[in-house]
Amino acid sequence: MAATLRRFHGLRLLKSTPALNLQQAKQLSSAGSWASNNKKLIGAVGAITGGVGALLFALEQSVQASGSEVHSPAQPWNHKGLFSSLDHQSVRRGYEVYKQVCSACHSMQYIAYRNLVGVTHTEAEAKAEAEQITVKDGPDDSGNFFDRPGKLSDYFPSPYPNEEAARAANNGAYPPDLSYIVSARKGGEDYIFSLLTGYHDAPAGVVLRDGQYFNPYFPGGAISMAQVLYNEVIEYEDGTPPTQSQFAKDVATFLKWTSEPEHDDRKRILIKVFGILGFLTVISYYIKRHKWSSLKSRKIVFTPKEK
Repeated sequence: MAATLRRFHGLRLLKSTPALNLQQAKQLSSAGSWASNNKKLIGAVGAITGGVGALLFALEQSVQASGSEVHSPAQPWNHKGLFSSLDHQSVRRGYEVYKQVCSACHSMQYIAYRNLVGVTHTEAEAKAEAEQITVKDGPDDSGNFFDRPGKLSDYFPSPYPNEEAARAANNGAYPPDLSYIVSARKGGEDYIFSLLTGYHDAPAGVVLRDGQYFNPYFPGGAISMAQVLYNEVIEYEDGTPPTQSQFAKDVATFLKWTSEPEHDDRKRILIKVFGILGFLTVISYYIKRHKWSSLKSRKIVFTPKEK
């Protein structure tokens, strides 16, 4: 027994803790003061950051309220859910609307025919779509340029050779490229839908120049693009009723896909992330409840043997 006590004494397990000296007390006091000052600093930074954020939000709301355009209402899109994908049938119909109506003035220079494969068309259908255009290629072995049918690697053709030609054909207005138009406009697809269906006669007091039309959803109300969507302006190949709102809905969904082609992949990854996190949460709870809790709550007690 005496040998056991000497061993514990050598390990400093049974030694009494000496009282703090003055230097140690000062160090503890300065450490506590430093922690208190840090808490105050962090609190002040947090308050300033929150105030600046609230001010910016208020300024943005005031700017929106003072604008001259009507804000587009939110539409019940099928892809707005956390795990909802795009309606690919609607995307395909939207491509038809773009091809037969919008492509007369607007380009999509960042979208290639190969992007349609597996989304709206099969590979054979996408090839057939690409072959309908003529691409100037070359030079050949003789140094001459030549025309050839389109391929999957070709991008959607532009209706004008350059910006000057586009402006000359549209009374000085330049039709924007539609590849990322949904991401580039506040309101996204809601704005596109409202703009395409929001043409009205100009109210009293609003003066429009020649070649301008009134649309309350466009900033300023005066837009150079005429109304292009009407009931039965085109026929859908799948027999969907060709109404103006259906055209606007489908082309807005198509432009949503061109702006975010990774939309469905991102949500598919989100489902996997939630599944993995749920599995890890269950495993963590099991380990915490049945493994770690016993280690954390155990006590080591020295009970000397009685003589």
